[in-house]
Amino acid sequence: MSDVSDSPIPRHTLGQRIFLFLGTMDLAITLLLALAVASIIGTVLQQNQPYTDYLIKFGPFWFDIFETAGLYDVYSALWFLAILTLLVISTSVCLIRNTPSMLKDMWNLRTHVQEKSLQAMHHKDQWSVDSSVDEAAKELQLELAEQGFRVKQTPKADGILVSAMRGGMNRMGYIFTHLAIVIICLGGLMDSNLPLKFAEWQGTLKIETRDLPINEVPAESRLAVGDQAFRGSIHIPEGRSSDVAFVAMRDGYLIQKLPFKLEVKDFRIEHYATGQPKSFETDLLLYDKEVAEPLATTISVNHPLIYKGYAIYQASFSDGGSELTLEAWPLDQSVGSSPVSFETKVFENRQMSWGQQSLKLEMLSFRPFNINPDPTEEDPDRLRNFGPSFGFKLREESGEAREYLNYMLPVERNGREFYLSGVRSSPAEDFGYLYLPVDSDGGLDTFNRFLRQLRDSELIEKLAGEMAVETLVSMADQSDTLKQSLHDSLATLVAMFVRGGFVEVNDFIETALPEAERDTLGPAYLSMLREMLARVYFSGFDDDELVDDSQLLFLQDAVDVVGSLSRYGAPVFFLLTDYVHVEASGLQVARSPGKPIVYFGCALLITGVFLLFYLPQRRFWMIVKNKESNSMILLAGMSNRNPREFDGYFERMVQKLRQLSGNSKA
Repeated sequence: MSDVSDSPIPRHTLGQRIFLFLGTMDLAITLLLALAVASIIGTVLQQNQPYTDYLIKFGPFWFDIFETAGLYDVYSALWFLAILTLLVISTSVCLIRNTPSMLKDMWNLRTHVQEKSLQAMHHKDQWSVDSSVDEAAKELQLELAEQGFRVKQTPKADGILVSAMRGGMNRMGYIFTHLAIVIICLGGLMDSNLPLKFAEWQGTLKIETRDLPINEVPAESRLAVGDQAFRGSIHIPEGRSSDVAFVAMRDGYLIQKLPFKLEVKDFRIEHYATGQPKSFETDLLLYDKEVAEPLATTISVNHPLIYKGYAIYQASFSDGGSELTLEAWPLDQSVGSSPVSFETKVFENRQMSWGQQSLKLEMLSFRPFNINPDPTEEDPDRLRNFGPSFGFKLREESGEAREYLNYMLPVERNGREFYLSGVRSSPAEDFGYLYLPVDSDGGLDTFNRFLRQLRDSELIEKLAGEMAVETLVSMADQSDTLKQSLHDSLATLVAMFVRGGFVEVNDFIETALPEAERDTLGPAYLSMLREMLARVYFSGFDDDELVDDSQLLFLQDAVDVVGSLSRYGAPVFFLLTDYVHVEASGLQVARSPGKPIVYFGCALLITGVFLLFYLPQRRFWMIVKNKESNSMILLAGMSNRNPREFDGYFERMVQKLRQLSGNSKA
């Protein structure tokens, strides 16, 4: 006969090894840690934002890395869904492997234990009683049953074994917690974009990246009404309706058809004193073909409308296409000399021509008020409403654009009033502001007149000639050549200033003048230029009109503006003269078929955790057998949780059972 140790060790097939590996605790913990890290990333990094926002925030290098890793939509990334799927498989394998043994352990009272096993247990006690074996076993069984234990007697060769168990449902805690993880993950997979990704791989779905009207979005970028999960946004102006939502997908979007139509009857918003939104709500009408009358309701933040499994949230607000009346004041010579009035709307784009220049005007935004800091010595924390403002872009044919922000009302600065216009070349920059001085009549006529005069070649020639003659009166050399040279220099300085401001004039001084004479002639040129600018400004005044400090300050401010026009980059200044404010309610429409499943899984998880931690499984065994003229009782017990708490519980049970059997401890 061969020895047992010589028998071959059973070998598992590859499929069996994979099955066993999927059910290991190490794999499950690794997957849970990976999900925890992914959830932290998804919480810290705001998800599903426009890609331009991420590009500005992180820069091109990190933007590409984060995009490749799918961090802008973590919960729909393939690697996240793969981890979730693998966790479902791993937990399911664990359930399949261990559930039968746990269910068996719930009901098994372990009636085959031996006395030597009980003697080896940490919690044990032994005493003798005067009653017979049957009477002692029966009394002990009744007492344990009253304590909530399931009890069973098993005859042995030398006595009776009493097996007792309490808290068998503790094993259901293991089953419930593992089953809850599977259910929660399945619910998460149901609410993921996995079906959309499959459709995209198959080529039946295409993410749209162009800014198109809804009716021009192609069919392959549209989603029909169905059971799929989605979360889309929609902005509806007051008095208008919509039956589609925009679903953000990476760097584009999809159009989701809704089984109903939403109409915004009214939108209301309240603000704090700082101008920040305090609360906002929308009066909605929901039209459904299956319902005779439309559903009228009001939604607000944290108070959504739930209808047929669709949740409609109040998410944001925006402009709904406010109507604006603008005046275009010329800043370039080719534009003309008089302002032109026209009407437009927010979000409207139109091609505008000014002389030989053609620019696309893109209206971006409108705000009826702007609460900004306006500190004073008496009140450093003072806030003030600077009035309405509107934003727009001027885009060249090459595609390059500058963004502008203009205020409707004059803004006070150093005791004087200005029309404010901010400009920047990209959203990553801060606005730089142009301050156009307001005249005594509250308008831009005086500044416009000064700008026209600076571009009036005949006036400049005349004033340059007069200044040249007056300058040479006190000089010995009054030749025509010197007079013409001075005249040309003055006219050239004015032309350079109008064209490029003081920057171009300084460049001329640095490059055209001899280095030895630069320190002397440079200040002289600037002084002559300022004198010419003053002569141009005051040339429109009556001879008997007195010049006061306010006019000198206005001249200074006007000169500063003209010197900055080359950097302003727009041929006109848009002045808002009237508006009709139209607000739009920002709604978020979501459908989550997996949400009830996740809620059920969470309830199951809570139940399982409660059973695991607050319902320990406790077992007792008692062997009752004859010993000389008495009966000997051997008691042993164990618990699967809280061993320190079980120490005291075991001592109390020993004391009670000893008293019951007539042999209490001293």
